[in-house]
Amino acid sequence: MSHLNLASILEHPARLVPERTAIVHSGHPITYGELNARAGEVAAGLHGLGIRAGDNVALSCPNGPWFPMAYFGILKAGAAVVPINVLLKPREIAYHLKDSDAKAYLAFEGTPEFPLATIAKAASVEAKCPHFIVLPTDAESMPSDAHWVSAIRDARPFVTPRRDPHDTAVILYTSGTTGHPKGAELTHGNMVSNAISCHDMFAPAFDNGAAQNVTLITLPLFHSTAQTAQMNAALYGGFRLVLHARFDPAAVVDAFARERVGLWVGVPTMYWALLQLARGGADVSRAAASLRVCASGGAPLPVEVLHEFERTFSVRVLEGYGLSETAPVVAFNQLQRPSKPGTVGLPIFGVDIRCVDEHDNTLPPGERGEVVVRGPNVMKGYFERPDATAEAIRGGWFRTGDIGQFDADGYLSFVDRKKDMILRGGFNVYPREVEEVLMTHPAVALAAVVGVPDERLGEEVKAYVVLRDGAKVTSDELIEWSKDQMALFKYPRIIEFRPTLPLTATGKVLKRELR
Repeated sequence: MSHLNLASILEHPARLVPERTAIVHSGHPITYGELNARAGEVAAGLHGLGIRAGDNVALSCPNGPWFPMAYFGILKAGAAVVPINVLLKPREIAYHLKDSDAKAYLAFEGTPEFPLATIAKAASVEAKCPHFIVLPTDAESMPSDAHWVSAIRDARPFVTPRRDPHDTAVILYTSGTTGHPKGAELTHGNMVSNAISCHDMFAPAFDNGAAQNVTLITLPLFHSTAQTAQMNAALYGGFRLVLHARFDPAAVVDAFARERVGLWVGVPTMYWALLQLARGGADVSRAAASLRVCASGGAPLPVEVLHEFERTFSVRVLEGYGLSETAPVVAFNQLQRPSKPGTVGLPIFGVDIRCVDEHDNTLPPGERGEVVVRGPNVMKGYFERPDATAEAIRGGWFRTGDIGQFDADGYLSFVDRKKDMILRGGFNVYPREVEEVLMTHPAVALAAVVGVPDERLGEEVKAYVVLRDGAKVTSDELIEWSKDQMALFKYPRIIEFRPTLPLTATGKVLKRELR
């Protein structure tokens, strides 16, 4: 692999099975050959505009045909992809464009209700991005901009540049919970190795018969999990990818049955929403018939939700763990081994994980410490931030900022984010532990626990709770119940009921908003 381009994830199956369906969106199929050809046109257009190997090109696009077309087109041009969250405002997008030094910006046209291109154009102007290209709503059409059309014409014939494994393929921006978002530089080697590892993890669930394997993608493709663990892994394996622009529980259950979906990856709030549908009387038997394996990541999946989903949909749910900086998957419960609900499983192929104390000493099983990672999936660094890179990667180990522990069998348990830990009167309280207990109460559907300032104790434990439909419990009753379920320094003294919790685009609870 002395020369490598992440675009080979698409190019290889396009050579082998060009007539096989690669993606389905709104019922419209596109073959591997067609997808690869359209990506080639995007690459030719970018090349004609002067984009060269080593440049960065931004992309704003919801789940749909244009995302893989533009994503692999940028890579075919030799540039790095900078995926941008489609929910960002112009000021936030402009920050990403300027910080990544984007030489071009491709943005989906959008709809009258959500004019994404209008928002993106304002950001492009503010950031003084050299080239702004609108991707039309009709994916059958190429952008009509005269410069773009002439650039495609003038650039042919065009050959995909080869890239070294250490060259940057994708720049993923972190959530910025502790300041401005930072761009994690992920190399071609990072992205290809993690995609292959993800494919190989799920492969044992599928037979090698004539039927094509199918995955449904409801997580946004601008996020690392959907990008690597689903899009890239599935294209590498010749899957059919069913793309949904947004998560809708009823539409997901319908797609499971109609498209004969075998693999689905979600976040805990999505699993909870599908269970709510089933609890409400929806027939999910046809939806469950084709499922072979499901996976959860992004945040800890409450054990009660995991067990109920497995019973309801008759499918095994594998919980895993990863970060944007690790391309993203680090650990997973493996199909070949028994799952341990409440853990994120074993390190994936080629990845080493330790739990360390404040002096970087490796801790034995059963002791909690910061999770540190090394392997072919770890980023080369934060874009143009040498100090932040040096702080995050020391001695070849990436410091995750997460607290975890191993058990005697080598399974990793994610305890909590280091920064989310609550220090109450000198005692460490890990919100996830409290949330897990609250979720076992029959009236509780969802719970999020945060620390709030307290004059006497430094911080106090507060829980935001969403009740199950029709359930009733008072805050005093839930506090008293909690007192009997956990240590006195852990149970929440403050409970606030809410109809919903604020979520990110990927379904994670936005604890910084709750604070």
